[in-house]
Order: sequence, then C-alpha cells, then structure tokens
Amino acid sequence: MARNAGLWAGTFLVVLVVAVALVSFFWTPHDPSLVDASVRLLGPSGDHLLGTDKFGRDVASQVMVGARTTLYVGVVAVGIAAVIGVPLGVLAGMGARWLGELIMRVNDLVLAFPALLLAIMLGAVYGASTLTAMIAIGVATVPSFARVARAGTLQVMSTEYVLAARAGGRSKPWIAMRHVLPNISGIVLVQSSVSFAIAVLAEAALSFLGFGTAPPTPSWGRMLQESQELLAVDPRLALVPGAAIAVAVLGFNLLGDGLRDRFDPRLEVRR
Repeated sequence: MARNAGLWAGTFLVVLVVAVALVSFFWTPHDPSLVDASVRLLGPSGDHLLGTDKFGRDVASQVMVGARTTLYVGVVAVGIAAVIGVPLGVLAGMGARWLGELIMRVNDLVLAFPALLLAIMLGAVYGASTLTAMIAIGVATVPSFARVARAGTLQVMSTEYVLAARAGGRSKPWIAMRHVLPNISGIVLVQSSVSFAIAVLAEAALSFLGFGTAPPTPSWGRMLQESQELLAVDPRLALVPGAAIAVAVLGFNLLGDGLRDRFDPRLEVRR
C-alpha cells in the first residue's frame, strides 16, 4: 500500500475529476451559461457554493461542466495520438532499418514543431473550437507514442520467444498482434496517462488564448482568461479553475508514475 501511494493518490484524484464530469451530465447547481447581472461577483454562499463570476454565472456549475470539456478533449486527443503513434512505432521497430529510420526522422520533425503553434495555426484557419484543440493536441502527441512504442517493440523483438516464432515461420503481423502489442500495452498505458495530463494543460492554454473551446461552453482555461482583469479585486475567480487544472494534472501525473512503477519490472528488481 505504501509502495503504491502515488498510484492510489493519482487514482483518487482522477476518479474525483471523472465523477464531477459525469455528475455534470445530470445535475449542476445552476445553469452554467445563465447570465444574471443582479448576482455578479458574489462570494461563496449556500445558493452559490463557489460564488459567481463577473457575468453572474455560477462558478461551481462552470467548473463541473469544464471538467467534462477537459476530459472530452483529453480522451479524443490521446486516442488520436495512440491510434496513429503506436502503429507507427511498431512498424518502425519491426520493419526494415531504412523504414524505421525514415519514420523516426519524420517523427523528430513533428516533435520539434511547437504544439501550441500548431494549434494556433489550425485555429486561425478553421476557427477556434473544441475539435480544433483536440486535433492539434492529438497530432502534437503522436511522436511521444511512436517513440515509446518503437522502444518497446525493439525490446520484444530481441526476446527468445519472438525469435522462436520467426523461426517457426510466423508472419510479422501475427507476431505484432500476438507478442508485441500485449507486451508494450503497459508502457502505452503509462504514456497515455502522462499525455492526458499534458492534454489538460494544452486545452487550458488554448482556451486561455482564445483558440480552444468557444463560448458559451464552459472551459477552465477561459475561466482563467476571464478572471485575469479581476485578480486584484476577486482572486477567487482565478484560484478555482487554477486549482481544478492543478488537481487534474497532478492526478494524471501521479497515476502515470504509479503505473510506470507497476509495469516496469526493472524497478521491481531494484527493490
């Protein structure tokens, strides 16, 4: 239990964020997009648990729906990255040497391109939207999955049971499905957790800059952007979404570290 404290803590925080997002589908204290100037900038109270913002919208309701938006972007972005990056990494590890080098050099070029700049370019061309943010974050995360998948594939391909399968005439697709993918699933899961934390930050940054989720859909990043002019008057409006982002990122990072410790046999040997 003590050895996996980080894993348990990360799981708890992630479950908390997911639970808040799921509850927002069925119930929120108030309509998160309802503007009511008569209650603007109210402090926490029984009716408004976290107060209201400068437009009179309920902050707690916005945080709850913002969690839903953040998780939606993260799931789709990480899914895009994994679906593209993992097959590329496996192909680079199992294919001919020249093919592997070509894939990884192109991968390095994509990795060197700033993710936020790519998102801003897509936003400028196609307009700011949740879809734009998801695609930009997903494409920018593909190189990380490709690197991890290739490294794991090279390790699996050097094992004796894979050499025996090749000697027995098994095809490369069969080896990939039967031996490679099951054995690299652990490290792919760890990379997914870490990439999810990065996606949460990226989505918040894009919404803060105006290239992410468009209003009136609540977003933690846009809540921060709207509160910056009131930092000296009411810092609560920035602290609440900032704390939500911190909890989500910390949870997924701790979960990723815990999963790494769980799936990496070398760490277990050193203990």
